[in-house]
Amino acid sequence: MTHSFQLARRTARFRVSVLATLLALGLGACDADEVTNSSDELLPAPELTDAAEPVTAVEAPSLAASSFRGGIPFGHFAQPISAFSEFNGAKLTIAPSELMKTLAAVKARGGKVVIMLAGNDRYYKDSRGFNFTKWKARVDRFKGINFSSYISDGTIAGHFLVDEPNDSHNWYGKTIAPAVVDEMARYSKQRWTSMATIVRTEPGYFRNHYPRYLDAAWAQYVTRKGTAADYIRRNVADAQRAGLALVVGLNISKGGPDRRRLTPTEVKSFGSTLLNSSYPCAFLSWEYGSHLSTTSMKEAMEMLRSKAQSRSSKSCRS
Repeated sequence: MTHSFQLARRTARFRVSVLATLLALGLGACDADEVTNSSDELLPAPELTDAAEPVTAVEAPSLAASSFRGGIPFGHFAQPISAFSEFNGAKLTIAPSELMKTLAAVKARGGKVVIMLAGNDRYYKDSRGFNFTKWKARVDRFKGINFSSYISDGTIAGHFLVDEPNDSHNWYGKTIAPAVVDEMARYSKQRWTSMATIVRTEPGYFRNHYPRYLDAAWAQYVTRKGTAADYIRRNVADAQRAGLALVVGLNISKGGPDRRRLTPTEVKSFGSTLLNSSYPCAFLSWEYGSHLSTTSMKEAMEMLRSKAQSRSSKSCRS
């Protein structure tokens, strides 16, 4: 991002008052991806956990802390710590009691993670949909934990604020307005100034709102959204227009025609196309599972991992 563009973005952002933009709650949603992963929670009893991402015991690392293995973070949602021997990135939802132990284990394996602090969206919804007060209370569970060293050394690639604010089906018929998402980012920045703020919705959602505090949007490819080449071009252009960094990835589990699982050939083709762009700051896909263990899928993942790790490292901060 050039200096002139940063200045233009900053000027545009400060022209918009928070009060005025909060009135934008009625803005319509973009076509939403079927993935719903605000529900994966690594929680100790007695809190509820989501079946898609079970509670995983995290062993204390026995290895000396190692440096990041290079490139951009490449991995999956709901990825176990053991898989960091194969992948250098992940999106993880972590309970306060597990945070420091998990981050130490990730760092020891040379990984980086996008962390979700608020957890399952059932904790911050009410009868009207998204409840900002409840969301802040969930994030506040971490304010007494000093994990700043993992932000400064890059182990934490960013704070995953919320999943699919653009999908009204997730929020009882209403979307979360772009201005409110930016307020969520502002709330995070008040506590952890240098931690990148990330939301899983495409950057085009912010076409009518220049975020002041949000750092990155997320483009997760599915075949129904057109060719992978057109998809990455459009999302990079939208991210640049909004002054946002961009996380990309694949919906491996349901991203094919008729919402079927992507084949290894499709994973190679679509993933390579996304990684042909130098703009993304991370490549994280939905979701980790046994399907990655087949020989052909392992080969596809190894090829994409090699491409991701050959890239120059970059921050997800805008």
